[in-house]
Amino acid sequence: MKKTCLIFLVALSILACSKESDNTMYVKAQVKGLKKGTFFLQKQMDSMIISVDSISVNGKEDFVLTDQVISPEMYYLTLGNSSKRIAFFGEKDSIYIDTQLDLFSVKAKIKGSDNQDILNQFNDFQQKFNDQRLDLVKEEFEARKKNSQDSIDMVAAKLRNWNKRRILYTTNFAVKHADHEVAPYIALTELTNTTIKLLDTVNKSMTPEVRQSKYGKQLESFVKDIKTTEE
Repeated sequence: MKKTCLIFLVALSILACSKESDNTMYVKAQVKGLKKGTFFLQKQMDSMIISVDSISVNGKEDFVLTDQVISPEMYYLTLGNSSKRIAFFGEKDSIYIDTQLDLFSVKAKIKGSDNQDILNQFNDFQQKFNDQRLDLVKEEFEARKKNSQDSIDMVAAKLRNWNKRRILYTTNFAVKHADHEVAPYIALTELTNTTIKLLDTVNKSMTPEVRQSKYGKQLESFVKDIKTTEE
């Protein structure tokens, strides 16, 4: 009888470990040019950035950090107390980060996260919008330099149109990818200053699984608070 109970307890222990490991994220990083340093795996909790794992590296360029991911969310790979930080969308299983020490965040390549792949697509388009805005700002500067009110008004109209296109693109992108946790994250970081109608469009498009995620719950709560305030 005692032997049977012991086997049962061991089986439960193995099952518990197995369930825990199912949610484990392994951040496998390689930093070219690294000789020595301490790295922190961090994420945001409430309004604070907290460290969930760390490692001191000496004489090698690769290392592994881990965390239990209940819901996919943004993480940061930070070098010591410096401002060098790589932001990435973390989720269970393996995340691969390849970069170099001197251009830590600029040269970072991240693989293994579906949400990160989608976020990369979004960031690429956002960069195009940002480039367009820089061109318009330059055009506005030239118009003001010439003191041409007609030209200033024309650029102002272009900027309003640019902003409308950016907002609509962002909303459509989030809706298109509403089956991934990156959708409510994009809404929360890019659309909070827009109309409640657009935010609610993203909110209603989320799948049940995404709705229960960290950012899904935050978006739903944000939309609910706004509606309550407006009433």
